Amino acid sequence: MRTTPSAPSASRLLGIYRRLFGRYGPQGWWPARGRFEVIVGAILTQNTAWTNVEKAIRRLKRDGLLEPGRLRRVPAARLAVRIRPAGYFNVKAARLKNFVRFLYREADGSLGRLFRLPAVELRTKLLGVNGIGPETADSIMLYAAGKPSFVIDAYTRRLFSRLGLLRHDAGYEAIRGVFERALPKDPRLYNEYHALIVEHAKRVCRPRPLCGACALKTRCRFARAGLTSSLHPINNGGVSSPH
Repeated sequence: MRTTPSAPSASRLLGIYRRLFGRYGPQGWWPARGRFEVIVGAILTQNTAWTNVEKAIRRLKRDGLLEPGRLRRVPAARLAVRIRPAGYFNVKAARLKNFVRFLYREADGSLGRLFRLPAVELRTKLLGVNGIGPETADSIMLYAAGKPSFVIDAYTRRLFSRLGLLRHDAGYEAIRGVFERALPKDPRLYNEYHALIVEHAKRVCRPRPLCGACALKTRCRFARAGLTSSLHPINNGGVSSPH
């Protein structure tokens, strides 16, 4: 019978954070200049590597399209050509256009005005935009709007399920709730914590993990059980984080 882990305490989550911070130091996310670039990156990085997103963003910058008004006016077909390196370019062009239409409808094109909305209202509105799911919405909330909205991605699921603190198949909102109920409502903490999770998952807690090099191995149920040789790889689907 499969057991459901009890929700980790604030001290447990903060202890993990401190260990990761001690190992890797400050991460300085999100790697973008300006809030609109963060939003574009969050949409383009769905199901693709960040290196490909960077290529697409450079092309948008070169054409002067990394601005809401210009992106609103550019034909979708031309936009799709410019973001081709990010993959699924026709779909993502439509999603970018959807967001810009939403921005003008809700806030007359002003990110400042949009981001003055209360966090719960802003997140609800973002989730109503076709093509923006929870992970993308929370990335926009945290990294562009500076709101305390914890981003849950495949790296978070992998690490915390191995630690024995959550089930890998738990729903997005359930996992997000675990972090947001336990941690202080501090966007700087959420920002740094998510970035550290990604860094650790990429360096050490890989699909085939390097448990011997792990700063969390003494706290990890997976490492203690010695299961590294029998693990089935876990793919990093959904939004690809920018590092």
